[in-house]
Amino acid sequence: MFKYIIKRLLISIVILFGVSVIIYTMVRMMPNDYVDLKFSTQLQTGAVKEADVARFKELYGIGDSSFGGIVKGYLKWVGNLLRGDLGTSFKYEKPVAQVIGENMWISFAIAVVATILQFLIAIPLGISSATHQYSVRDYTVTVFTMLGLSLPTYFFAAIVIKIFSVDLGWLPANGLLYASRDYAENFAGMMSKFGDIAQHLVLPIFVSVLLSVGGLMRYTRTNTLEVLNADYIRTARAKGLSEKTVIYKHAFRNTMIPLATLLAGILPSLFGGMMITEQVFGIDGIGRLAYQALKDGDIPFVMGYNMFLAVLTIIGTLFSDIMYSVVDPRVKLGR
Repeated sequence: MFKYIIKRLLISIVILFGVSVIIYTMVRMMPNDYVDLKFSTQLQTGAVKEADVARFKELYGIGDSSFGGIVKGYLKWVGNLLRGDLGTSFKYEKPVAQVIGENMWISFAIAVVATILQFLIAIPLGISSATHQYSVRDYTVTVFTMLGLSLPTYFFAAIVIKIFSVDLGWLPANGLLYASRDYAENFAGMMSKFGDIAQHLVLPIFVSVLLSVGGLMRYTRTNTLEVLNADYIRTARAKGLSEKTVIYKHAFRNTMIPLATLLAGILPSLFGGMMITEQVFGIDGIGRLAYQALKDGDIPFVMGYNMFLAVLTIIGTLFSDIMYSVVDPRVKLGR
């Protein structure tokens, strides 16, 4: 297994290189860059001259938009990366690594809790839907799945805010803390602050789970139906085993095997989805910062954020391969 992990890590370096080339090229080819957006109003009023804008572009390293200029800028970025420097964010005026490190944890908390809830909801409902195929329960789960897959995040989030925050007043609509409250620097104050943060995260987590659980639920249902039609399941039933034993002892393990491969994409996709969710709920997590940076053409932060997602995906893929070998003894890594 050790040789397999080393081999995958070496392949991952090549993948990261390819991803970085594509992302950097796409960001540099955007119609407006950070300097254009920052000084657009001043240019129109005459407060800033074109020569000043050109000097700022040279200062930020984005003055040359030709192919050679893009290659030169990319090589400079890679050189800094190899020294452990992701650059300084144009917008936030801090090292990119520092901005990501300071703001990723709230997004990470939302993503992890949402992922756990997804599996806790999707697997039982998917299995139940498969074991009661074409029943009212199955159709209900199917409708619920289709709604989750089709609703846009911003639309569903707006509905949730309208119902639970505006109409019922049960939960806060945005931010992480109540602006009107002061928190003492003691244990009671810390617990009060933690409780308020948890309360503010209920709706973002709810939206993330409801919009993501449908695909996993459908996948579980399909896998379970396939397993239930296998010969060894018919044999188990022919032996007189109870349906509960057949499903949860014989079918469940094999149903989980394909689901292990989904682990690679769930966490990175949730982080990517945080861009819209955090923007709607006004949470200053890494997703919202990335959205603002992308909108403003902040190349260093956009590159750092996307490399962060790429690394998460690679780690998830490696983890899912290892998990696949655990749940399916027939699979041997490295062979």
